[in-house]
Amino acid sequence: MDLEPLKIDRGQARSSKRRRGGSSLTRFVPLLVIAVLLWLFRAPLLQYYEGFTLPRVKTVRVLRQSPASASAVRGAAANGYIVARTRAALSADTPGRIIEMLVEEGSVVAKDELVARLYDAEYRASLARAEAELELAKAELKRSRSERKASAAELERLRAQENVSAANLKEAQALARLAAANLQRYAILVEEGVERQQMLDERREDHESKSARVVSVEAELGATRAATAQGESRLETAEAQIGEALARIEVRTSARDLARATLEKTEVRAPFAGIVVLKDAEVGEVVSPNSQGGSSRGSVVTMVDFDSLEVQADVPETSLSAVQLNAPAKVFLDAFPEHPYEGIVERIWPTADRQKATVEVRIGFEAPDDRLRPEMGVRVVFMDESSAAADGSGEEQAEQELSLLQIPAECVVRIDGIDRVFVLERDVVQLRSVQVSPGRAGRMNVDSGVEAGETLVLSPPSSLKDGARVRTETGS
Repeated sequence: MDLEPLKIDRGQARSSKRRRGGSSLTRFVPLLVIAVLLWLFRAPLLQYYEGFTLPRVKTVRVLRQSPASASAVRGAAANGYIVARTRAALSADTPGRIIEMLVEEGSVVAKDELVARLYDAEYRASLARAEAELELAKAELKRSRSERKASAAELERLRAQENVSAANLKEAQALARLAAANLQRYAILVEEGVERQQMLDERREDHESKSARVVSVEAELGATRAATAQGESRLETAEAQIGEALARIEVRTSARDLARATLEKTEVRAPFAGIVVLKDAEVGEVVSPNSQGGSSRGSVVTMVDFDSLEVQADVPETSLSAVQLNAPAKVFLDAFPEHPYEGIVERIWPTADRQKATVEVRIGFEAPDDRLRPEMGVRVVFMDESSAAADGSGEEQAEQELSLLQIPAECVVRIDGIDRVFVLERDVVQLRSVQVSPGRAGRMNVDSGVEAGETLVLSPPSSLKDGARVRTETGS
């Protein structure tokens, strides 16, 4: 009997088994990869899934609300901003490039303090030239005055010499008359034979000499008078030169002042004491007082007088009747709502804004402090006599309110005649009973049930149940 066909081939069987095992493993690998990926990304996938399935709610924290806040003060209210009555955007009076900036935002500057300088080399050279020309004009005036002094002294000498010549002329004329008289007398005496002819000749010679002396002195007097006239002319010329020099000094002084004023235009100075709130340009930039755009700036810095800070509030026309001049008001900063400022209504604008149906009102601060900043948002409550009296006499009530917690009224739901709130712990809400009483401005005073710092669900949906998981977003 042939048993060969019944013999089992062990190698072929193992090969077939390996092929069947490899095929099963190939089908299992994708499932394994998917399982690993699901495990790795389970958190975001779960969060994504819960985003579609869990209810979304707004939450709010339980806080102690101060009775000094805007919501606790009675009276007509309006929103506004802090503005400066004295505010200036500083610029140079002439176009130029900034070469030095001496302030930063927040710098405290005094009146007339230098803030920035523009390029001024040309203007300084012009000023130096004008000052040199003025000094030259002053030197010319000094020289003209010296010439006038010398001319006056010379004229005085010439006038004295003229007086001497006049006196000499009178003396010569007197001597000539005496010689003429002697000549006449000796002529008679010689004719009568009393005197000799020689004596008559001597008298005649003396008379001729005295007459010649008169002519000489008269010529000398004429020359002296001519010199005096020339001296007077020179003096008048010197005085005219002095007048011209004085006029030239005035011209040069005006030119010097103009050059100095032009140089000062390159200096940007503070027109009042205040604080720099904005730098509009930097070193190297070109500024121009008539800038209409382009590459040049219109101003260098903007400064504010913090002593002139006030509130600009837009009061609705429907509330305008509650606003009166010189009436008290309370100002609440959005940044510090628990610290009210006492104010007074200083101005009410004579016209309304048609688009917004509001009237602008300005409120001054009774006691401003360092927390005030321009453009800060504020809430203004205008006080009438009754609200002011209530505010002044309600300190005991205010202290009592301060000891209570306040929550928005939207957090409270009434279930089976009991006031309840949903308290959020992690991502699960718990329904809790509370005791509340009405407060102000849509808030409720909490007597018991919740503590400060706990998180409540704001306006919970009707489908929300105790112990439910939720997704949260912050409320107001």
